[in-house]
Amino acid sequence: MGSSPLPRWGAVLGFALGGFFDGILLHQILQWHHLLSLVPGMDDLRLQVLWDGYFHALMYGLAALALVGLWRAHRRGARAAGAALAAALLMGFGLWHVVDSVLSHWLLGIHRIRVDSPNPLFWDLVWFFGFGVAPLLLAGWLLRGNGGGGRMTGRLALVALTLGTLGAAIWSLRPPADQPFTTVVFRPGLAPAQVAQALARQDARLVWADPAMGVVVVETPPGRALRLYAEGAWLVGGAGLPAGCLGWSRV
Repeated sequence: MGSSPLPRWGAVLGFALGGFFDGILLHQILQWHHLLSLVPGMDDLRLQVLWDGYFHALMYGLAALALVGLWRAHRRGARAAGAALAAALLMGFGLWHVVDSVLSHWLLGIHRIRVDSPNPLFWDLVWFFGFGVAPLLLAGWLLRGNGGGGRMTGRLALVALTLGTLGAAIWSLRPPADQPFTTVVFRPGLAPAQVAQALARQDARLVWADPAMGVVVVETPPGRALRLYAEGAWLVGGAGLPAGCLGWSRV
């Protein structure tokens, strides 16, 4: 990619976007797995959500580092062709999926693409080639400059990748139209009796709960879900942008 640091930071940003893409789509929207779905002793939903949060925080950190690097390189006068930047983003995006497949799926075994599938290897390979190998091949094609429209293709690839990631994020925030229940994660340290009292104060009908009452599914009157934050809730599905994805949880 030449001596310019811009493509290198672009690859780091693409790597972070790959992590966001997987976390938003697979952990939250489709709910095919969580980061530590196959780790023994991690069957508590609250722990699974917590480690998904740690994972997203790491991706935020990488994305912020990449954006700072891109900004500083640009301030120092670094230049790079649009196709090279798009190729770098695609390379980072594809590299994330290759690393995740090899490390998380096959070596460590902490999760698979679809943990409930009778043939998890099939889904692993679909993701490996579709979102790992294919973007890497497209990045190589852009770097070789095949065709007269390489620069325009690079811009279109950059726009498509950005819009796809942003669209997945927006989709995860909207609650489904046919979901009558609200998923709530309470802060650690609250006793089950305290959680029950909090729900009673907000006229929330308990539908399901884990043994420690740390994660509950309730039916709340209109406009009452947001008040659960004042009762010790950390995340309330559909009541605030950071937790909108929990609205897709099923009982």
